[in-house]
Amino acid sequence: MNREFDLIIVGGGMVGASLARALSGCGLSMAVIESWSLSSQRQPSYDDRAIALAHGTRLILEGMGLWSALSPKVEPIRHIHVSDRGNFGFTRLDHQQLNVDALGYVATGHDLGNSLLQGLDDMPDVALFCPASLVDFEVSGVAVEVTISQDNAERTLRGQLLVAADGTRSKIRQQLGMEAVEWGYGQSAVISNLTPGVAPNGTAFERFTESGPMAMLPLNQGRYGLVWTVEDGNLPQVMALGDAAFLAQVQERFGYRLGRFQRAGQRSSYPLSLVRAKEFIRPRVALIGNAAHALHPITGQGFNLGIRDVAVLAEVLVEARRQAQDPGSLKILRHYAAWRQRDQQLSALMTDGLVRLFTNPLPPVRLARDLGMLALDMMPPMKHLLTRQFMGVNGRLPRLARGLSIGC
Repeated sequence: MNREFDLIIVGGGMVGASLARALSGCGLSMAVIESWSLSSQRQPSYDDRAIALAHGTRLILEGMGLWSALSPKVEPIRHIHVSDRGNFGFTRLDHQQLNVDALGYVATGHDLGNSLLQGLDDMPDVALFCPASLVDFEVSGVAVEVTISQDNAERTLRGQLLVAADGTRSKIRQQLGMEAVEWGYGQSAVISNLTPGVAPNGTAFERFTESGPMAMLPLNQGRYGLVWTVEDGNLPQVMALGDAAFLAQVQERFGYRLGRFQRAGQRSSYPLSLVRAKEFIRPRVALIGNAAHALHPITGQGFNLGIRDVAVLAEVLVEARRQAQDPGSLKILRHYAAWRQRDQQLSALMTDGLVRLFTNPLPPVRLARDLGMLALDMMPPMKHLLTRQFMGVNGRLPRLARGLSIGC
């Protein structure tokens, strides 16, 4: 027999789990379909990599009632130092300039995932199908029917709205023929957690080098999370280095602002590309997170942009329920799409623009960007505007992004 739900969420990673948590208790029944066992250490969303959480993301997690449990495990970012290796350009951002406790925070994917998943399987309005995989789906005028495979058997779920939180290669987006702007940067991100020679002091670093941007994010247990962008042609060599040689390469490019690096944790890598869906709603279907947009990690906006999708979609759906409206209708979903369009476009343009600017080797471009960084450092109003965008507190904000409960 088919099971009936208001929402069927495909993808139980950080963004899909966030939506289920945000809507729990609001009178909407939800199914969450996830291909990995949520207790698996191989679940890619919940590994030990450093995840940057913007100030606006903290407010959303507060509104969801999750921040108090997560906060002891995060490291605040109170200062950001941006520099161009071998050149004179730099700029600095400080939390006191915006009158906030921190510009952002850094958590491990493991700790963030645990906070999102804690108790999710005990919530009466959430049914977890995990591990399970999407086989097919069919959209009609009144419902969407989803076929999943679980325990070597197929079953059908029926719902009013299908939410695609199934990542950059979204099967739902592709099956519906929803076009996406996509191009690869010919680069990969090398991820590791490093033990520095000096204790973290709340400063995050973005260091632009001739071999690609290098971000250092303060992390718990006295560590820094490294995100190093390397050309794809150099990736095998970097990944094959022993720990001592790897630390020497990082040290040579980053310098000694954190002293001499003592230890490197497990290394991983993933290819970098820009993906932005040209449309992210269809009748009874909404895209969120990487299914709608995937960005270069240069500005640390990935999860932050996705959880802002969650905050808006959740508010739109709660309001639809309050007015006894169909949550899968285009009338409702257009509110979500219109609300999210500007933030998604601006984040993609700014991120892609920075990648292209700082990977251009031409001397006139290098001179212009260094002068621009110095000018930004001396222009508080412009710096304030730019910082608020990266903090996720620009524009019209949903209730969760103001630190308020969703108001079920």
